Amino acid sequence: MASADIGIDLGTASILVYVKGKGVVLKEPSVVAYDRDTNKIVAIGEEARLMLGRTPGNIVAIRPLRQGVISDYTITEKMLKYFIQKAVGRSYFGRRPRISVCVPSQVTEVEKKAVEDATYAAGARDVSIIEEPVAAAIGAGIDIYRPCGNMIVDIGGGTADIAVISLGGPVVSASIKVAGDDFDDAIVKYVRKKYGLMIGEQTAEEIKITIGTAFEKPEPKAMEVKGRDLVTGLPKTIRVTSEDTRDALKEVTGQIVDAVHSVLERTPPELAADVVDRGIVLTGGGALLSGLEELIEARTGINTMTAEDPMTVVAVGTGKFVELMAANGKMMEKN
Repeated sequence: MASADIGIDLGTASILVYVKGKGVVLKEPSVVAYDRDTNKIVAIGEEARLMLGRTPGNIVAIRPLRQGVISDYTITEKMLKYFIQKAVGRSYFGRRPRISVCVPSQVTEVEKKAVEDATYAAGARDVSIIEEPVAAAIGAGIDIYRPCGNMIVDIGGGTADIAVISLGGPVVSASIKVAGDDFDDAIVKYVRKKYGLMIGEQTAEEIKITIGTAFEKPEPKAMEVKGRDLVTGLPKTIRVTSEDTRDALKEVTGQIVDAVHSVLERTPPELAADVVDRGIVLTGGGALLSGLEELIEARTGINTMTAEDPMTVVAVGTGKFVELMAANGKMMEKN
């Protein structure tokens, strides 16, 4: 039996695994909880995410990837192994799978090598590394091998990758370490400053998903938020509005828009004309932030849309990349 082709979106916030013929089979937070005393892993994925900020002294819940790169090699390797086995099971009868993994577009060779080594150590037979915007474009159904400019803005948990892609690769690209996690941090800081309330990462993420917005809304939303009062030290409930989130996120979303602007400034004129015709495509979990499309469109004047199911497009594109490479290789051989 042939081994499975696997695509892994190795994200700062979550890991998605795509298996050829099955689609995205696994989506879990990239969080690992381990016991500091014994160095044993206690939980991985969703189970470990629920422990963030709630663990006793000897158990630590960490994210082994920070801003798109590996910050703890050993734990990343174990986490990868666990997710690959969970996704594929024992169905490949000992035959190691071919795995493609995506990385942010501006990573160094050393960082790329670390991802490659960790994937081999986790049980891969072959490893292909693909840049995130290219994977996002393939996953969004764009024919990247045509001589035509397509602009992709992939906003993940740790990095935002922006690229204009033509003939199979990025012509102009930028990667900034500002993304979904920074949205959460900005909300935490804002609530602390304006309301004198300490909230955790998970609460901030809940605010972002429920009422978060990057652009002015005609009808503002509101929600109740619980946290710890900085003055009394006691638990307290407050009301936060979507206008609060727009204020909180202004600086962070501004940095993403500036990066889009700088890539457009460096784009060759013919490709820039293609982008105006075809628009800007947003992908990644960060693209789900309400009002982001409108903000980018208002600042650039270019039609902006979010890909269908933006969370999974990078994983799908990473998986299809192996197939595309094989198909293109055969075409080259024929010619």
